[in-house]
Amino acid sequence: MKQCYLIIDIARCEDCNNCSLACKDEHVGNQWKGYTAAQPLHGHRWINVARHERGQFPIIDVAYRPTPCMQCQDAPCEANSRGAITRRSDGVLLIDPGKARGRRDLVESCPYHAIFWNEESQLPQKCTLCAHLLDNGWAAPRCVQACPTGALQFQRLEPAEMSALASARKLRPLHPELATNPRVFYANLHRFDRCFIAATVAARRNGRDECVAGARVVLLRDGSPCAETTTDPFGDFKFDALEPNTAGYEIHVYSGDQPAVTSPVPQLEKSISLGTLWIAAVETVS
Repeated sequence: MKQCYLIIDIARCEDCNNCSLACKDEHVGNQWKGYTAAQPLHGHRWINVARHERGQFPIIDVAYRPTPCMQCQDAPCEANSRGAITRRSDGVLLIDPGKARGRRDLVESCPYHAIFWNEESQLPQKCTLCAHLLDNGWAAPRCVQACPTGALQFQRLEPAEMSALASARKLRPLHPELATNPRVFYANLHRFDRCFIAATVAARRNGRDECVAGARVVLLRDGSPCAETTTDPFGDFKFDALEPNTAGYEIHVYSGDQPAVTSPVPQLEKSISLGTLWIAAVETVS
């Protein structure tokens, strides 16, 4: 049977929080019988937008990650709920307000911190993927409908179809080491869990300092080339999606067949900007 999936593209998210506002508009003060109790006005973010900054001035990357319930296939919350959390045939996990009353322990059972405690109602609550709307013919949950940039996409697919799509688009789940098999997949997740090496290439020509556009730049690791790019019109370049806590990198900026400048990179614990790499002359890539 087709399952419900969310695909979230971090590169498209602009931190407008329309998704979170739409969720509150749908659930605050509204009790959807058979699906969830009303969400309280304050304290709950059933889809929370996390923020992450990488790099150093002047090359900095800021990214935003909408984070809802992962609707996990192997959900710890469901396993520990004693029937208070159930899974529908389409994969959506729902918390039964009657069976879950007083079960504050269920909040701690979610490794993604996606379950919230409603003090007034004495209930654990979370994103329902707007199941009440899906059951009434809606094509997507409110968060997806409200996203102005297309960062959120909703899909109904067979698991094999989703696996093929994830492979084709290089989608990844959040924290795969948790082994919960989530139904939320991310594009460009490297902007949260990977590193970059960046710099600006410049040269002094006729007594003037100029950015060097179109210069060939090669990234080596342990002496072997592993990536290549060219500088942009501002002389900047970036090698992204590198594993943190790695070493052995070196940057070569080429002039013709020979490196015009080389720059070793220290232990890559986090994203790093090497500043300006000065060269005497360079042949640019056309």
